[in-house]
Amino acid sequence: MAQYFTLHPDNPQLRLIKQAAAVLHGGGVAAIPTDSSYALVCHLDDKAAVQRLRQIRQVDERHHLTLLCSDLSELGNYARVDNRQYRLIRACTPGPYTFILEATKEVPRRVSHPSRKTIGVRVPQNAVAHSLLVEMAQPLLATTLILPGDDHALNDAAEIRDRLEHQVDLVLDAGPCPSEPTTVVDLCGAAPVVIRIGRGPLEALGLPALQ
Repeated sequence: MAQYFTLHPDNPQLRLIKQAAAVLHGGGVAAIPTDSSYALVCHLDDKAAVQRLRQIRQVDERHHLTLLCSDLSELGNYARVDNRQYRLIRACTPGPYTFILEATKEVPRRVSHPSRKTIGVRVPQNAVAHSLLVEMAQPLLATTLILPGDDHALNDAAEIRDRLEHQVDLVLDAGPCPSEPTTVVDLCGAAPVVIRIGRGPLEALGLPALQ
């Protein structure tokens, strides 16, 4: 049975954030709010938790998972970022963007893309997610909470608990958040390539908005 914490969306209670971090450090999988939709998260280095996360989403190792980072200072430890890439990322973060970058050796091979050795990286602009990442003192591995057979990401914590109470260990309820996923941008080539258009506007990337 999943634990269920109700947090203030702007000033989350530190006591509950500490308890949530303890669940994740102990190998748990949690559903947390972000600035785009709810996400499933787990400890980066916990192999069993990563497998559970993939099983809930029913995705294989070719599906990009994302590192949620508290700020840009963590990027260099997990992704190779040159000056051009860094300037673009800095202009769009924190915010609803996921950037595909070359993974460093600090990223376990099982969570990077098996053929490209890349990883998605994101700095969310959400008080609950940010507070949890600060308390963890390291990135969390995440994937958008779109369940098999659904067309849209979940954004209601009560519904998430009803549907996943026997599959996740914790649900953080900070009220509804947007149900639109992040905009995904591949920065591994000479120019940015938009993989998925989501909540993040293309104008912030220096790209024209689609008509």
